[in-house]
Amino acid sequence: MLELVALAVFVGLLVYAAGSDVTSYTIPNWVSLAMAGAFPVFALALGLPLGQVGIQILFGVAILFVGFFLFQAKIIGGGDAKLLAATAMWTGSAAFMPFIFWTAAAGGVMALALLAARQFIPQTQANPGFVNRLLTQQNGIPYGLAILVGGLMAIPSLPVLTHPLTLP
Repeated sequence: MLELVALAVFVGLLVYAAGSDVTSYTIPNWVSLAMAGAFPVFALALGLPLGQVGIQILFGVAILFVGFFLFQAKIIGGGDAKLLAATAMWTGSAAFMPFIFWTAAAGGVMALALLAARQFIPQTQANPGFVNRLLTQQNGIPYGLAILVGGLMAIPSLPVLTHPLTLP
């Protein structure tokens, strides 16, 4: 049962971040902080060894540093970097490869779709405001949506959910 609660928190925060990024090109800091803060609580409650929890937290911090450099190079946004790091904390190195693969693949598909949409779909007042923002040439890609896809695809490999619970 606790596994389902952990999964709901993980997915719920990713969905919220993706929706926020698509509609406003921002991912609130509280989302990444909540995801990072929830990880050790659920991991320890589900029986992940303390050392493993610490390693996964350090892994998330390492990804945050990588994200910082990607942000400085204007490759991803700051919210994207924080969400990547918080999600990497949940994936650890065990599920990071499927996570990052599917995140990159979804990001590539989104980039192509937005490039095509920006060429062929006109901005009109009939469109919701966020659609016109997405269609603006100068705007980037709401990568929170790609991170959501990567996170969903990594679920079967998440250590916090696949670790067998050992009772004393």
